[in-house]
Amino acid sequence: MTTLDEIAALAEPHRLAVFGALHPDAGDDAPEGTGTIVLFGPAEPGFWPHLTAQPEWQDAQPDPVDRWSKRVLGALAARLGGTAIFPSDGPPYPPFFRWALRSGRAWASPVRILVHDSAGLWVSYRGAIAIKGRLSLPPAPACPCDTCVGKPCLDACPPRALVGEGYDVAACHAFLDTPAGGNCLSGGCHVRRACPVSQAYGRLPEQSEYHMRQFHR
Repeated sequence: MTTLDEIAALAEPHRLAVFGALHPDAGDDAPEGTGTIVLFGPAEPGFWPHLTAQPEWQDAQPDPVDRWSKRVLGALAARLGGTAIFPSDGPPYPPFFRWALRSGRAWASPVRILVHDSAGLWVSYRGAIAIKGRLSLPPAPACPCDTCVGKPCLDACPPRALVGEGYDVAACHAFLDTPAGGNCLSGGCHVRRACPVSQAYGRLPEQSEYHMRQFHR
């Protein structure tokens, strides 16, 4: 049977990493017959230069990141005899937030958005593959927030739109429309940047700028 390490090795040339896996139960909305769901996210450093060199980025068509993800993970799923699943599939949309929590490698952060053991608050899931086999999973790591000194994410948002009480999306957009919001647009969310794990992840500001401008169109 294929191992999680072998799957990670197949994903690595595409600058994707295994961000966790779980054995779904009846409440996890997995395809029938699934033994393991494997979650994938950007492997850093190097993800953004790799992706922006791909055909989907060059053809001037919409949604290059999603189209690249579907091509790459679709091919990997076929190789593994599994089913590729993507956050954009829907509605109804697959429960990636729940799967992330169930993987044991992501948690609700002090500001309530997901935090990942290696990606921090920069965590994003490019997709998942549902595999019939029940793969052996490693022990879950400790949540980095448990030992984070000062919880800098709680005080990082300039307009106080993303704090422990939740996310005020309208206030965030309003701030991004001001000159002071330019740094958030060009370098990514201050809250996500403040996380010590995020800072060690190696994500380029160019990637954060792309996603921020997609969010604030």
